[in-house]
Amino acid sequence: MPANLPAEAKHKWAEVSAAKNPRKKLQLMQEFLSLVPKHKGTAKLCAQVKKQMAALRREIEEKKRRKVGRGGPKFFIEKEGAAQIALIGLTNSGKSSLLSALTNAKVEVSPYPYTTREPEPGIMTYQDIQFQMVEAPALMEGSADGRAWGLQTLGLARNADGLILMVDLAQDPVSQLSTILNELEKARVVVSKPKARVEIEKKFMGHGLRIILIGNLLDCTVRDVEELLRSYRVNDAVVKISGEATLDEVEDAVFESTVYKPAVIVANKADVEVSKKSLEVLEAYVNDKLPIVTVSCLKNFGLKKLGETLFKTLNLIRVYTKEPNQKEPSKKPFILKKGATVYDLAKNIHSDFSKKFAFAKVWANRLVFSPQKVGASFVLEDKDIVEIHVK
Repeated sequence: MPANLPAEAKHKWAEVSAAKNPRKKLQLMQEFLSLVPKHKGTAKLCAQVKKQMAALRREIEEKKRRKVGRGGPKFFIEKEGAAQIALIGLTNSGKSSLLSALTNAKVEVSPYPYTTREPEPGIMTYQDIQFQMVEAPALMEGSADGRAWGLQTLGLARNADGLILMVDLAQDPVSQLSTILNELEKARVVVSKPKARVEIEKKFMGHGLRIILIGNLLDCTVRDVEELLRSYRVNDAVVKISGEATLDEVEDAVFESTVYKPAVIVANKADVEVSKKSLEVLEAYVNDKLPIVTVSCLKNFGLKKLGETLFKTLNLIRVYTKEPNQKEPSKKPFILKKGATVYDLAKNIHSDFSKKFAFAKVWANRLVFSPQKVGASFVLEDKDIVEIHVK
C-alpha cells in the first residue's frame, strides 16, 4: 500500500468513508480512483477498491431485487451480550441444530439444503457470560462473488466479533473448511492472527486522535502515524496498533481492506462411523492453527466445551465492580479484552468515570495484598474486582 497518494485523493477517500448511501459511496469511489496515479505502487490499492465497488454494486442490485412487499429478509443483527458469534458453514453442516442445542432460539432444523434464508440469533450462556450466536445462511462456492445470499452472510461474518466455522464429519471436512476459508478470504476476512493489527474506531465527538500502541512500529514513529491519518482527515478516532506494524499497514486499515476475526472450528456429527478418521484428517490440515471443538448436536455431545473455547479464543476477561462501602461485588461482570486497563473499564461503565477518574482499588489473587490502590493504566485480568473512585 503506497503512503504517497496526492492530497486530493486522500480527501476524496475521507468522503468515501463518511458516505452512508451505497450509491453515493460507489460514485465517490469512482472519483477516488480517477485521482489515484496509475503505477505499480498503487496497483494493489486500486484492485482492493475495485473489489469494494463490485461488492457495493451487488448490494445495490440485491436491494433492488428484494424491494418487494416488506423489503426482504433482515440481514443486520443488533449485537447483544459479551460478543456476537456468526455461525458460518456450508448447507446441512448442522448450524441450525447447533443454535437449537445451545440457545433458546426456535429454528427450523431440516434435512433439506438451504433451509436458513435469513440470520437467526440466539443467546448462549457460559458461566456468567452470554454470547449472542447468529446462524448465517449457508455459504457456497461463489458466495463472495454474489451467488445466492453470500454477500449478506459474509457481511455478517465481517461485522461479528468472532466466528464458528461449522463442518460435517460425515462428509469431507477439509473440502468444506477450504471452501469456507476461500470465500471469507475473497471477502477480505481472515481467521489467522496477523503479525500486525490496526483498528481505527472513528468517534466524531471532538475528542481528537488517540494512538494506543501495543507492540512496535517498524518503519515509522507515532507522529508519522498521526500525520498519515490526518492526511486522510481521520482527526477524531481511537487507533489501536498491536504487533509489529508498518506505516503501509496503518494506511491499509484506513481502507478497511482486511479484517481479522478470531474463529473456532466446530466439527459436527462426531457420532457417525467415519467421524474419527475424518477428524484426524481435519486436525492434520488445520495443524493447530485454529481450535477444533468436536460435537454431536444430535447426541448433545461436546457442546459444553464450546463456551470455554470461545472465551479463550476471543481473548476475553471478566471484571467485577464494587461500589465503595459495599462488601460484595456485582454478580454481573463487565466483559473486556485481554490487556484492558482500569481506564478501559471506567470508560465502559460511564463516560464521566473516565473523565473524572481519581484512582481505583483492585482485589486479585495475583496481588501481594488486596485491595491495592492503582492508577488508570493498571492492566486487568480475568475475575479481578475493581472499585473506582472519582474526583
